[in-house]
Amino acid sequence: MKRSIYLSLVVLFSILAGGCGQMTQKSDIEADRAAIKEVIHNSIGWAATKDKELSFSCFADDPELFWFSPRDDGTVHGYKALVDLTENFFMLDDFKAVGYEIRDLVINISQSGDVAWYHARLDDFNEWRGQPANWEDVRWTGVLEKRDGRWLIVQMHFSSPTDR
Repeated sequence: MKRSIYLSLVVLFSILAGGCGQMTQKSDIEADRAAIKEVIHNSIGWAATKDKELSFSCFADDPELFWFSPRDDGTVHGYKALVDLTENFFMLDDFKAVGYEIRDLVINISQSGDVAWYHARLDDFNEWRGQPANWEDVRWTGVLEKRDGRWLIVQMHFSSPTDR
C-alpha cells in the first residue's frame, strides 16, 4: 500500500514538474517575442528622436550584418556601413523621421531558442530636405540572433511589391 502511494506521488510530481517546465518554456518564448518586437520597433523608431545609440543597440556589431533596401544605395553590409549610413544620412538635419507603422508582424523563434525571424509590412514616413521620402507598404523580413542574452538583428530585407 505504501509503495503504491509512493509511486502515485512520484508520478504526480513528475507530471506537475513537466507541466511547470512547459509553462516556463512558453512564458520564456513569449518574453523573447516581446523583446524581439521591441528590437524591431526600435530599429525603425529610433529615428524620430535621432537616438543613434538606440539604433546601434538593435544590430549585431558584426562585419556580416546585412540588409537589402528597395534601392541599392541603401543596402548595408557590415556594422561599420550601418554606422556610416546613420552618421552621414539619418543624423543630418536634412533627414526628418515623421512616423512609422508596422503591420502584420509575425515573429518565429527556432527550436534552439537563439535564432528568430520575422516578416511584416512597413510604412516609414520621412522627409528629406522638406520633401516626402516615404516607404509605403514595404515588405520587411529579418533575422535576429540571441547573443549574450540580447536579441540582435543580423539580416534584413526591404522590398517594394511590383504588382501594385
